[in-house]
Amino acid sequence: MSGAGDDRPRSEADYNRWVNDNLRRNYVAHFVHGMLGLTGFRIIFAPTFVPNYLFLITGSPALVGLGQALLQAGAVASPIVGASRIAHREYILPEALRCGGMMRVQILGLALVGWFLSGMPLLIGTLLFLFLLGYFTGAQRVIFQALLAKVIPINRRGRLQAGRNFAGGIIAAALSWWAGTTLIAEAVFGNGYATTFMLSFLLTSVGLSVLYFLIREPAAPSVRPPSTFVQRLREFPRLVSERNYRNFLFAQLLATGGRIALPFCILLANERIDVDGATMGLFTLAFLAADTVSNLVWGVLGDRFGFKCVFFFALLLWLCAMLMAPWAQSASHFLLVFTLLGAGLSAYLMSASTMVLEFGDREDVPMRLAVSTTAETSMAVIGPLLGGLLASQFGLITLFPISAAILGLGMVITLFVVRDPRHLKGV
Repeated sequence: MSGAGDDRPRSEADYNRWVNDNLRRNYVAHFVHGMLGLTGFRIIFAPTFVPNYLFLITGSPALVGLGQALLQAGAVASPIVGASRIAHREYILPEALRCGGMMRVQILGLALVGWFLSGMPLLIGTLLFLFLLGYFTGAQRVIFQALLAKVIPINRRGRLQAGRNFAGGIIAAALSWWAGTTLIAEAVFGNGYATTFMLSFLLTSVGLSVLYFLIREPAAPSVRPPSTFVQRLREFPRLVSERNYRNFLFAQLLATGGRIALPFCILLANERIDVDGATMGLFTLAFLAADTVSNLVWGVLGDRFGFKCVFFFALLLWLCAMLMAPWAQSASHFLLVFTLLGAGLSAYLMSASTMVLEFGDREDVPMRLAVSTTAETSMAVIGPLLGGLLASQFGLITLFPISAAILGLGMVITLFVVRDPRHLKGV
């Protein structure tokens, strides 16, 4: 296998030397894989296509919330499973390829049920594949971030993620606009949404193939002993006993809870303006373009000053979007809302995933990633479910002040309680 080489560094110094000697190759591998993977996955995870698709086939905000909750529910336990599968292994790549491949199978399933099923079977199939996609996404976040931490030095991760996100975002933004104006608007192959999902499957599959052929992974100089799922669960108290990481985890939970209204922004736009395929493509373009361009800022800012400030900006941008959405009355207003959401999501994903790598010992990286991902996705399950029920009973507009209040509290905790691990380590 291309990535699982025979090199076995005998010491920490040998390991670091190996990483530096193979940095260019591994940098390119992560860049291309991330660029193509993000191109496809952003189409799926953007707060436009899937929520609008669910509303189209159900007509119910509550079922839209259920679909989004199932997407997160799958990722509640799987980060721990992913961590337990790699924490004791010298090589991570084989598990990364298996998990990444299963993610792509679920997107293929979304496309196939969209093309060949209708009515209740379509709804059940769509919800099932969203749940399974969430499951493998949760494990993938742990496994691929651990692989990144293993072969990319800490002072290069921000620039790598910024560059790959920028390149992938440009492609994703262009494809999302084209998908909205052509594939969905013209119902290509009978179901434009299913065709869009198939396009996502193809792009992400190419990205995973590039990773397989390019990456070189060293044997880890030290690993944790093998343990069961239950034993890994027992490590949670030890990991969260570190005060600063616990404070960050609390801020992360508030950031996730504050996104309760995010998947319902497209439904609010549908209530106030005519959102056809072209308009939805334009909103997705704004969301992904903001995500793309701002990545360059977040990567440089995080590498230079630490990622706490990037995390704070994520909450600030989301707060601005939640305050503006209730007053939006035109397409241009909603364009600005989705622009703020995209820039905020970019800042959050980069800062949250990178900061968690910087707490504690390297051997604990997989389980620390699992703790953060499990906590985040648990909150992300509750949010859409609660949001869908509130929207069905009291209207969509009630969700936005709730989101704003939670995000405001998260900003206070981040600013005054969380300390940047980069500065604590003097990196």
